[in-house]
Amino acid sequence: MENTEKKQPLVQVKNLCKYFEISRKETLKAVDDLTFDIYKGETVSLVGESGCGKSTTGRTMIKLYNPTSGNVYYDGKDIFKYNHAEQKEFCKKVQMIFQNPYSSLNPRMTVKDIVGEGLKQHGMSTKDADAKVEQLLATVGLNKDHMSRFPHEFSGGQRQRIGIARALSVDPEFIICDEPISALDVSIQAQVINMLKELQEERGLTYLFIAHDLSVVKYISDRVVVMYLGTMVETAETDELYAHPMHPYTQALLGAQFSIHMDPSQKIQSIESEAPSPLDVPKGCPFQNRCENCTDRYKAEMPKLKEIAPGHAVACFYVEEQKI
Repeated sequence: MENTEKKQPLVQVKNLCKYFEISRKETLKAVDDLTFDIYKGETVSLVGESGCGKSTTGRTMIKLYNPTSGNVYYDGKDIFKYNHAEQKEFCKKVQMIFQNPYSSLNPRMTVKDIVGEGLKQHGMSTKDADAKVEQLLATVGLNKDHMSRFPHEFSGGQRQRIGIARALSVDPEFIICDEPISALDVSIQAQVINMLKELQEERGLTYLFIAHDLSVVKYISDRVVVMYLGTMVETAETDELYAHPMHPYTQALLGAQFSIHMDPSQKIQSIESEAPSPLDVPKGCPFQNRCENCTDRYKAEMPKLKEIAPGHAVACFYVEEQKI
């Protein structure tokens, strides 16, 4: 990817919040004050434990959820202020690949109708749409015979290929990949990831890649955003983050990876305590009960994201203090 300095981001997320009212007294802050940019042609990955707000972020960015506050700009325009014509154009430019290929495809529709639905919604004739569906299926490794079949007749990997074909159908510029391989067998995951990389190179696509498998993230990403309990705790270019993780949560995530190449005497790191409930996040640093560096300041103040090296930002008082 080219140097992003002085370039206009394709996607800008500014102070994005998405809260869910559970009851009169309880509010789930799924996404809390998230800010990051995505440049054309790059892959930015969102990583973190299950329940940290990754998928909610992606769904809000594509307007499947309305934000509580904040903004998302696409090519310089606020997507939450689009008129009807702008919204229709946005739906062509931005698509999503969903996590579960078993629930994201309509079981009552054939592959031809699933992949071709968006084409017809945007005015393409049935004949032209059918021809393009055949072409798209070939692109993702399927063939013409699959067009008349239903989702239950396919394996998980094949279903996800159908989901990818559907996302590609309207020639998007930006695709949100919401854990696209987590429901697949390990033997199929590499095929899907390699396909996504090839499609990106061929079509100039931009990705937001949501995942928890850090080995995959390292392979596919240009930059990484680490989330914890709805907040952003660290971001950097991929090589920098993996070589010099600063936030204790990022260090724990990377230390917990298992590899067949690791030294047999090396222990896998783990965080002993549990994350607090998203409905009862403590005041101050949300990571305080799992951090060995925690002091009274951490329990009173919320650390802000600060750049500690070019392109590398961390929300951690301990890191700040060590850099002073």
